[in-house]
Amino acid sequence: MQLPPQVNKYVDKVDSFMQKYPSLTQYERFKTLEDKFDVPKALFFAVAAILLPLIVFLIGGEKLISDLVGFLYPAYMSFKAIDSVDNADNAQWLTYWVVFAVFSILESTVSFLTSFIPFYFYIKMGFFLWLYHPQFMGAQMVYNDAIRPILLPYLEQAKPAKKDK
Repeated sequence: MQLPPQVNKYVDKVDSFMQKYPSLTQYERFKTLEDKFDVPKALFFAVAAILLPLIVFLIGGEKLISDLVGFLYPAYMSFKAIDSVDNADNAQWLTYWVVFAVFSILESTVSFLTSFIPFYFYIKMGFFLWLYHPQFMGAQMVYNDAIRPILLPYLEQAKPAKKDK
């Protein structure tokens, strides 16, 4: 298939991206489609990259997208942290999941109010990104400033009493 030179420039950029991350972009599958239909694999990839989020949005709406933003990347990084020798990333992701759990419980409790907040799910996505972005480490801040001071007295009371001998 013959494309204009302006389009070929972008097709080449997408193709180099696909070659850089072959498992993520399913390079070999798109290469098979390219060979079969004589259409650049970058075009198939671009269509898939547009259609997949659109289908997810149509199926589950903004809530599903915001839940995926709050779950997929942190879950992936948690799996990587489990296999790493560095304990700092373990603490980071454990803290994130504690904050995520508290947020999910609070959100479920006041779900009737979220419909009154304009752009709630976009705000929620921004909040999740802030929580786990390495530059901000918001989960650590929320845990230290909000969750820990509230829960710590109860955790102290739950400790077993020491027995005297």
